[in-house]
Amino acid sequence: MVSQEQRRRQLAREKFLRQQQRRTDARRKARTRNAVIASTVGVVLIGSLGLYTAGAFEGDDGKANAGAEVTPSTTPTSKVPDPCEKPAKGKVETMSWKKEPAMTIDKSADYTMELETTCGDIDIALKAEAAPRTVNSFNFLAGKGYFDHTKCHRLVDGGIFVLQCGDPTASGSGGPGYTIPDENLKDKSLKGDVYPAGTVAMANQYNAQTGEGRDSGGSQFFLVYQDSPLPPNYTPFGTVSESGMKVLKKLAAAGAQAADPATGNTAPNATVVINKATVTKS
Repeated sequence: MVSQEQRRRQLAREKFLRQQQRRTDARRKARTRNAVIASTVGVVLIGSLGLYTAGAFEGDDGKANAGAEVTPSTTPTSKVPDPCEKPAKGKVETMSWKKEPAMTIDKSADYTMELETTCGDIDIALKAEAAPRTVNSFNFLAGKGYFDHTKCHRLVDGGIFVLQCGDPTASGSGGPGYTIPDENLKDKSLKGDVYPAGTVAMANQYNAQTGEGRDSGGSQFFLVYQDSPLPPNYTPFGTVSESGMKVLKKLAAAGAQAADPATGNTAPNATVVINKATVTKS
């Protein structure tokens, strides 16, 4: 027969075990929750592109993307034929500037950026009036040949759907040496925390959890090839043309590689290289 004292000890032990189990379950749920956050927030995006998943992008100038809210890690897809051509001859030129370029664009004019890539030409109508400092920076960098021969180093095809470019190092940590402020975050196209297909936006290092990393854009940007759930933290400064969208969807269909253990980048299976970038005033 179990004594009263033995029964008391048994109940106490069962209570302790239940507490331990609850703590274990709580830690497991926290890890799962954090993993989901990190995989769905990290843009910009990543680079300058802190894309949709907090911490998923590396920031310009080698800083980890604090706003890993923009690019979730992607699931590697089976190898498919590369839909792109071989890159044009030439190499990336190392360039860096200490400060943002002086304003030279006409805010009231129409500007177009053409990306001549190995997968086809991608034309982008730029929003000079809504994001003048961003467009001015791209006009400056393209004029210097900064983007020429650079790889688009990241493709995300789960959670959000973006191609990230603009880093001469192709690591997710490169930039022009200066930063530009966030602009146009209340663009009428951004409804319901969704960046619609065709949007071109800046990567940055913004961390929504801490509120740090505003105005940290550099040269990295992302092109949205399918509607993507993202908070309005990434400067939308352009729209891809219909023909450009066909190119984006073609290269996106080839899928992405497994994440690089050193950088965390999920490179596209397609060989996406910007042979030349040109900004034109019309």
